[in-house]
Formats: sequence, C-alpha cells, structure tokens
Amino acid sequence: MALDPAQPGEEPSLGELVAAASRDLSTLIRSEIELAKAEIGAEVGKVAAGAGAFGGAAFFGIFAFLLLSFGFAFGLAKAGLPVWAAFLIAGGTYLLLAGVLGVVGLAALKRVGPPERTVRTAKETVAALKNRGKAAKAPARSGV
Repeated sequence: MALDPAQPGEEPSLGELVAAASRDLSTLIRSEIELAKAEIGAEVGKVAAGAGAFGGAAFFGIFAFLLLSFGFAFGLAKAGLPVWAAFLIAGGTYLLLAGVLGVVGLAALKRVGPPERTVRTAKETVAALKNRGKAAKAPARSGV
C-alpha cells in the first residue's frame, strides 16, 4: 500500500495513517471472511454425505426393528421355520445395511475439519499486526 503524503519528502499525517490502517484492516477482514466462506462451503458437502448416510441408517434401522419384531412374534406364535425365518433373514439384511450406512456416515463426518487456511492466515495476520505495532512503537520510545 502506498500512502500519498501532501508533499514528496513529508511523512504522512496521523490522520492519513489511521485512514490507511482502517482501510487495510477492512479489506483484510473482508478477505478473511470470504476465505472462511469458501473453506466451509467445501466442508458442507462432506457433512451432507454423512448426514444422508445417517438418515439412510435410521431408515433401514426402523425397518430392521419392525421386521425383527414381526419375526420374533411369528416365531413365538408358530414355532415353525418358514414364516418367521423369512422375517428374520429380511430383518437381518436391513440391520446389516443400516450398520454399513452408519459406518459410512461416521467416516464421512470424521473427514470434516476446520477451515485450515483461514485459521493459518488469521494467525499470520495477528502476528504481522503485532510485529508492525512493535516496530511502530520502537522509534517513538527512542525519541522520548
């Protein structure tokens, strides 16, 4: 950023410095917010996949519960293999499918992470501002 002092050899005034710092800080904050939005937007797809898999797991889990319940009830009532065995096999299949979808959903959610670039650049910005503040205070102290 280039400050435009009133005359070529003259130091910028305090007002010009404050205005430039305010403008730069505003630009920096807007840039950080845009970076965070971009990174979080990329992570939303991973969350949606995990949530969809959990939804599928819940859906098939309900079917498994219903079919296993019917299978158990028919098994107790009849004590014959054909009807309740079919219900148990179907229920077991749904239960297995629900377990697989649950594992897939959990794995998808574990891949979601924080917006790493935003965190890194925010830390760099804070460090740069601290260093700039120290550098600006150093000549003022030596002149006192």
